[in-house]
Amino acid sequence: ASSLHVGSLLPIMALARLQRFGHTPIALVGGGTGMIGDPSGKSQERALLSIEEIDANARGMRAQLERFLDFNATPNAARMVNNADWLRHIGLLEFLRDTGKHFSVNLMMSRESVKRRLEEGISFTEFSYQLLQAHDYLHLFRTLKCTLQMGGSDQWGNIVAGTDLIRRVENGKAHGLVLPLVTTTAGTKFGKTEAGTVWLDPARTSERDFYQFWLNTDDRDVIKYLKFFTWLDRSAIDALEKSLQEDPSARAAQRRLAEEVTRSVHGDAALTQVQGDAALRFGGATTAEALQQVTPSASVSLSKIRAGLANTELVTIAGLARSKSEAFRLIEQGGITLNDVTVSDPRGLVTEAQALGNRYKVSKGRRNVAVVEIIP
Repeated sequence: ASSLHVGSLLPIMALARLQRFGHTPIALVGGGTGMIGDPSGKSQERALLSIEEIDANARGMRAQLERFLDFNATPNAARMVNNADWLRHIGLLEFLRDTGKHFSVNLMMSRESVKRRLEEGISFTEFSYQLLQAHDYLHLFRTLKCTLQMGGSDQWGNIVAGTDLIRRVENGKAHGLVLPLVTTTAGTKFGKTEAGTVWLDPARTSERDFYQFWLNTDDRDVIKYLKFFTWLDRSAIDALEKSLQEDPSARAAQRRLAEEVTRSVHGDAALTQVQGDAALRFGGATTAEALQQVTPSASVSLSKIRAGLANTELVTIAGLARSKSEAFRLIEQGGITLNDVTVSDPRGLVTEAQALGNRYKVSKGRRNVAVVEIIP
C-alpha cells in the first residue's frame, strides 16, 4: 500500500529498540516481492499492483520510518533497501539454478502459509514467494552482513527458508526472530475499525482518528500496548497500570498511550492539534485559548461579518450543511451551537462580539465541530 499501518508498528519498534542498543537496522521494502504477493495470513491471492504503483508506495515509506529509525546515526545508521534492486534483474533460469535447487517441494508444501491455502488453491506465483524471501536474506547476508531477520510470526516459514539457504550456500549462520501478531482481547483484528485500516499516513487516516483509535483501547489491552508501542519505562507503565486498577473511568492509561503513539508517528504539533480538537468536542466550556490550538476548518472575512453574516451562511461556511436551506432546518431543530450556545434564530446574524478571540466554534450535534477563523 501507499502507507504503513498500525500493524507495522511492532516490527518497526523492534528495529528501533535494537538500534538503540547498537545494532544496525535494515528496513527492507518489498518493491520486488510486492510484485508477487506473500500468501502468509491470506485466504486468497492478493491483487497485483503495477510496477509504477509499487515504486510509488515504496518511496512513501521512508518518511514514516524516519520517525522511528535514525538514518544519520554513527556508527549504526539505519538504512532502507528495496529488493526490487536485485530481484527484478534476476533471470528465471539463473534463479532456479542458484536458489530453487536448494529447496525441497515437500518442505515448501509443509509451510503453514502454504498448507492453509492448498484446499482453496494457490498459484505457482505465491507458492514461490518463500524462495524470493530466502534469496533476499542471502543477498543481505552477503552484501550487508545481515545475520538477523525479524518479522511477524506469520513470517516464520519464510525466515527459516532464508536461514537454511544461507547455511547451504555460504555455510553461514543466520537467525530469525518473530513477533506476535497483535490481537485485541475482544477478539477483533488489531488496527481494524469500522472505518477500515488505521494507517500511518494522515492522508489515509487523519491524526484525529489515529489519536481516537488509541484512546478507544480496551482496558484489557492498554497496558500491553503501552509496552509494545511506546518508549515509556517500566516504572511509568506500572504507575499507569495502578491508576487503571484504581480508577478505570479516568482512562489515564489510554490517554497516555494515545499521546505517546500520536507523537511518535505524527509529531508534537499534530498531537497538540488533536488534543485541542478533543478538548473542543469532549471538554468543558470553550475558551479562546482552546480555539487557538485547533487548525481552522474555514475562514470568513471581518468585512463580511460587519456587512451582515447570517447564521445559516456561517453553518455552510463551516461545512456543517450543504446549503443554507439545510442549515436553516438544522437551526430550527436546535441542532446547531455557536461557542456552545444553541443558535435559535435561523434568520439571525452572527456578530463580531460572539467571537472568542478571532474564531467561532460551530457545532452540529456533539461530534461534528468546526472552527471558523475571522481574517482581515
